Amino acid sequence: MEDRDFVVGQEFPDVKAFRSAIKEAAIAQHFELRIVKSDLIRYIAKCAAEGCPWRIRAVKLPNAPTFTIRSLDGAHTCGKNAYAGHHQASVDWIVSFIEERLRDNINYKPKDILHDVYEQYGITIPYKQAWRAKERGLQAIYGSSEEGYYLLPVYCEQIRKNNPGSVAEVFTAGSDNRFQRVFISFYASLKGFFEGCLPIVGLGGFPLKSKYLGTLLSATSFDADGGLFPLAFGVVDVENDESWMWFLSELRKAFEMHTEIIPHLTFLSKWQKGVGDAVKRKFPACCHAICMKHLSESIVREFKNPRLVQLLWKAAYATTASAFKEKMAELEEVSAEASKWLQQYPPSRWALLYFEGTRYGHLSSNVKEFNQWILESRELPVTQVIEQIHCKLILEFEERRARCKSWFSILAPSAEKHMIEAMNRASTYQVLRSDEVEFEVLSAERSDIVNIRTHLCSCRDWQLYGLPCSHAVAALISSKNHIHAFTAKHFTVASYAAAYAEEINPIPGKIGLKKEGECETTMDDETRTVRPPKVRRPPGRPEKKRMCVEDLNREKHTVHCSRCNRTGHYKSTCKSEDCKSIQQM
Repeated sequence: MEDRDFVVGQEFPDVKAFRSAIKEAAIAQHFELRIVKSDLIRYIAKCAAEGCPWRIRAVKLPNAPTFTIRSLDGAHTCGKNAYAGHHQASVDWIVSFIEERLRDNINYKPKDILHDVYEQYGITIPYKQAWRAKERGLQAIYGSSEEGYYLLPVYCEQIRKNNPGSVAEVFTAGSDNRFQRVFISFYASLKGFFEGCLPIVGLGGFPLKSKYLGTLLSATSFDADGGLFPLAFGVVDVENDESWMWFLSELRKAFEMHTEIIPHLTFLSKWQKGVGDAVKRKFPACCHAICMKHLSESIVREFKNPRLVQLLWKAAYATTASAFKEKMAELEEVSAEASKWLQQYPPSRWALLYFEGTRYGHLSSNVKEFNQWILESRELPVTQVIEQIHCKLILEFEERRARCKSWFSILAPSAEKHMIEAMNRASTYQVLRSDEVEFEVLSAERSDIVNIRTHLCSCRDWQLYGLPCSHAVAALISSKNHIHAFTAKHFTVASYAAAYAEEINPIPGKIGLKKEGECETTMDDETRTVRPPKVRRPPGRPEKKRMCVEDLNREKHTVHCSRCNRTGHYKSTCKSEDCKSIQQM
């Protein structure tokens, strides 16, 4: 506070600097300020408290913007007790206070603003004021939502210009060019997918929370080490059947630009809003599975029983018909209602045993991991959301290119670990050779038939995961074959390096884009200007799902029926046949 004391003759660069200094002093020293006169050449103010003699006067020096204090009268007798809702702590003042913090942390919450203001100045401000300051601060740093749509055409053009071969297109609706959709896929991602990733595509949507809402649609894959590999993404005004049909159509076009023959792909999604029909129409030769993570979350949300999730996953991973039936019977025993509910999702869409395509052990998509990239920035303008993804892609590609240079094995680390474990188990097996390619492998628990020519094992692990199982490893070692020659190429370090070989180049910042936009929109303003969609976020602070940490850690209570001995319902709501006969008696 001593640093904010004033003296006669003290000078300030201009009137704005003086006004900022006097406001800062009033807030820090807890007195309210009443402005008597304030213009470009003079400033007179006094303490707002009744009877307090403190008064200050400052004027502009001739022929210079400098302001100087001419007089400073009296000392405060008011007690300096302005602690709650200080009038000088306006939204603009809070914005100036939080701007640097907001640059460093987009997720700087209003409650953190309240805490920091109180810690530094000892005053309390309303929560709504902190929230408004954050909104205004984000707009000052990242631009308005309207500006985000206005810059989209230029931004997409810069993507294509700086990253040749990339796809970046904006789609509008109506004669007034209202934003409808934008699709983006970088050349490095497309090339990396076809040269080094698993032939798996995860699909998902993530709601945005900017002024005009919207949904981020994304397509992701897995690299050789099982890591997230973003393939393409887009923003749509509304997520529905039509928008998913459009997204899959654009994705196919992007694929066809980079390959003559689209490989046999496996799509993973939660079957939301027309995804199934879109995949069937745009990729008719490909397989489509339900994301197991979504299915397990749905069943636990519906029936509140974690035991069902365990049995569902065991059934999904079952490699024999008997094992699958056993787990499904256990699930029905725990909850007949859950078993009936699960019938809407045929096993051919989620169970390893019955799914026609190959998922290489990935039963769930990694779209949620991709969504985490923009979790903190989904309230920003659309161009800033895209730029967050772009910057993250640059960083991830650089880091992973450098990382794989230190790998000296043939397979990526996760696959190499799998093979080492398989070799350890194989050392305990007995191998009986039938001919050049077929073997019988005996273990303590079972006997399995391995065919090294067709890459098949009766345990089904080899064909389901793409890596030789322990039985196959035993047969390969016995026949003096090189184990790594029989692994799918998708798991090699070479494939990993190929996936990230292409660089993603940066794009000019907001100021650079503005200059480009100004030059180009003057020529054809009406055709290039993209206006925001008509859908707007409701006024006020967006609702957020709040979860108590204690509730998350607390063990969930499972209800139990005392009549039929099953969980999921009470005695009074029991519908089993035995209970009905007891009630009739």
